Amino acid sequence: MTAPLLQLDELRLHFDIGGGLFARRHRIQAVDGVSFSLEAGEAFGLVGESGCGKSSLAKAILHLHRPSGGKVAFDGTDLGALGPEQWRPLRRRIQYVFQDPLAALDPRMTVVDQVAEALAIHGIGDRAAQQARAFSQLELVGLSHEQGRKYPHALSGGQRQRAVLARALVLEPDLLICDEPLSALDVSIQAQVVNLLVELRERLKVTLLFISHDLSLVRHLCSRVAVMYSSRIVELGHADALFDRPRHPYTRALVAAIPVPEPREREPELIASGEPPSLLNPPPGCRFHTRCPAATAQCRAEAPPLIPLADGRLAACHLER
Repeated sequence: MTAPLLQLDELRLHFDIGGGLFARRHRIQAVDGVSFSLEAGEAFGLVGESGCGKSSLAKAILHLHRPSGGKVAFDGTDLGALGPEQWRPLRRRIQYVFQDPLAALDPRMTVVDQVAEALAIHGIGDRAAQQARAFSQLELVGLSHEQGRKYPHALSGGQRQRAVLARALVLEPDLLICDEPLSALDVSIQAQVVNLLVELRERLKVTLLFISHDLSLVRHLCSRVAVMYSSRIVELGHADALFDRPRHPYTRALVAAIPVPEPREREPELIASGEPPSLLNPPPGCRFHTRCPAATAQCRAEAPPLIPLADGRLAACHLER
């Protein structure tokens, strides 16, 4: 078997905040011991509520935030052991699509110049070749030459997201990390961009890490899914099995919240009441026990490990042993 393209082992990312003359410093556990792997060519979804640590995890993979512990390996290379010069060629192989396309684009440059700039930074081709390749990449994502010559403010939200995708894909990366790329778009535009991602992934054979809180989109796009809650992975498995037969109580609550055409025909499911715990002071034991009606004394005292279940998926729940 070949090694995974991306491997995370007990990855941790903690932030120290506060401090000063009289203030006490506090530590936020944004990512706390996360492990999973991505095979080359697969689409992997990461879902969970806002504030659970999804974006922090994505930035830790790229060392935009330096991890506090654990290991990130890309194509067999330990990213934590690399210096700035060693990172440079890997930046081309791992590209990041941010949540807000307008904030990710330079308002002073035309869209085609921003796509071509990615090629110039990595010394790929001369000016004419860079422009030609940039226009070709924009056409691939559904933007015309005329739209490529515009500035970001003159494009719609969906067109800007296509431009950001073109800028990331023009370097022909092996791994594309999409961090909530559809949250600022209308539903109809979301569907267009998701279908574009499906088409591009199949055509370009790029590995995709897709981060979202929209489970319906993730199920349509991804073959495997990890569910994150309060900085930890609580369930991981193939998309169809996870959505059809969720095993962790939090996953069941998420799936129950997916809108359906006839809500009255759906059987009652677990509803997670209350708010997620603070990452400044997470509760002991299972972090979901404060919202889980099935929680036991063991759940409140012991943190469940993420272990394999009989059907091959992973879950962190004492009730599923």
